[in-house]
Amino acid sequence: MQLDGTDWKIINILREAHVPNNAIAKALNLSEGAIRQRLKKLKDSGVMVVRGLINPDILEGQQIALIAVTVAESALLESKAAEIAELENVQSVNLTTGRYDLMVEILVDSNKGLVRFLTEQLSQVAGVSSTESFLVLKGYNKYI
Repeated sequence: MQLDGTDWKIINILREAHVPNNAIAKALNLSEGAIRQRLKKLKDSGVMVVRGLINPDILEGQQIALIAVTVAESALLESKAAEIAELENVQSVNLTTGRYDLMVEILVDSNKGLVRFLTEQLSQVAGVSSTESFLVLKGYNKYI
C-alpha cells in the first residue's frame, strides 16, 4: 500500500492522542466517512493498529528490560525473532546490526520477572547462543 499525504496526516494525528474520527475530519477538511474508510484501509493493510498504550514508568513494580540476543546461525534470525516475539511479556523484537543479532524489549514484574523470563522462557528457545540484559531505569516519551 502506498500512503499519500492525507494518510500520513491521519497517522500523525493519532500518534499524538486518541482523536475521534469527526475531529480528524474537521482538522483535515474531509468527511467523517472518508476518514473512517481511510482508517479501515490503513488497519486492514497492516500499516496501522490502534491500541491503548501505557507509560511503564507510572506502573509500580513493572520493569522494562532490553535483552540483546546472539543467534547461533544467521539462517535462523527470522525464525528465532518470530519465536521470541510470541513469548509472554515481549513487547517487541528487532533484528539488528552490530554485536547482537536481536534486541528484545520486555515488560516484567521487577527483577524477579526478568529472571523468570530468562530462565523459564528465553532459555527454551533453541538456537540462542548468548544474551545480555539491560534494565531501563527511566524512559522518556515511551509508551508500550
